[in-house]
Amino acid sequence: MTLTTREKILSTAERLIQETGNAEVTLAQIATALGMTHAALYKHFQNKQALWEAVSAAWFQREIIDQIQCDPTATPQSQLHDWLWAFVTAKKHAYNTNPQMFALNTRYIDNNPKVLRDVLIPAYTIVSHIMGYHDSNNEQAESILATFAIFTLPNFKETWNDPDYAQRFERIWNLIKAGV
Repeated sequence: MTLTTREKILSTAERLIQETGNAEVTLAQIATALGMTHAALYKHFQNKQALWEAVSAAWFQREIIDQIQCDPTATPQSQLHDWLWAFVTAKKHAYNTNPQMFALNTRYIDNNPKVLRDVLIPAYTIVSHIMGYHDSNNEQAESILATFAIFTLPNFKETWNDPDYAQRFERIWNLIKAGV
């Protein structure tokens, strides 16, 4: 499969972040690594913000959303529970194992509610599918994910490794399960 220039820019940006251990990679560094001019990057991204949002969104989709598997033979409620647990666990895992990309995601996605909502559309769609919701705006799914914000928003990351993490998740699940 041949990558488009846009895809090459995204993968190079992420690779440089991993190699340098720093989320503050410059556009000039990306351009140099690709053998193009700094200005050429702007043919593919409107500005630096758009580039970093795209890098973060691609990483989030690949490393969090795409990694979640559920048993399709389980009841919808059980599938939802397992999907939510896998989602919050994947976010915790990303925080613990990939601090550079987690920091980039925090800066450009999690700290921008409109962009975060757009990035979460695939998650909302999955939740809606699991539960059989026929809601084109994914409002029910969005409400469910919002309930678990303490397990996904970076402001709470210092609590994700607390020993009662799973128990806190189950307490919230038990509060909402009858309403899903």
